[in-house]
Amino acid sequence: MSYPPPPRTPSGPRRRSLLASAAGAALLVGCSAGPDSAAGGTPSATARARARAARDSEGLLERYDAVLAAHPALAEPLGPLRAQVAAHRAAFAGRTAAGTQAPASAPPGSASPTASSPALAVPAGEKDALAFLATAERSLADRRAKDLLDVPGELARLMASASAAGAAHAYLLTEGAK
Repeated sequence: MSYPPPPRTPSGPRRRSLLASAAGAALLVGCSAGPDSAAGGTPSATARARARAARDSEGLLERYDAVLAAHPALAEPLGPLRAQVAAHRAAFAGRTAAGTQAPASAPPGSASPTASSPALAVPAGEKDALAFLATAERSLADRRAKDLLDVPGELARLMASASAAGAAHAYLLTEGAK
């Protein structure tokens, strides 16, 4: 006995389904904003978080510069820590580590980013100045550790790295103050 041939039903999705899916995907891609902007041209939460992190690093760099101006003898132990803070500022600002020049708001050729900002009150003693920096590093590291939970992958990794470095800096500065 012969069996009738099976009905000719193609396996997989139908052509009409594929066309509708492709058209829907094209509409979604064409209408969505880029990763760093929201509708209306305002910066996204990620862009705002990155800008805040860059400003925070800039503020910390200003503290380092103020301490170094008040206590030049600390230049050797603080130099590597300051360099890492400058690298973090550059990374958050979207520049490469080699491009850690002063931000665009500083006049060209200025030696430090604090050239145009008001002087910070730096403690008179070296140990107190190190504690001043340690407190700033610890506070910023804690804030970044909280903030990284609200940002996407790449920025979260950068914030986690900067937070860990800040915690290590706080430890080193605290040990140096002893």
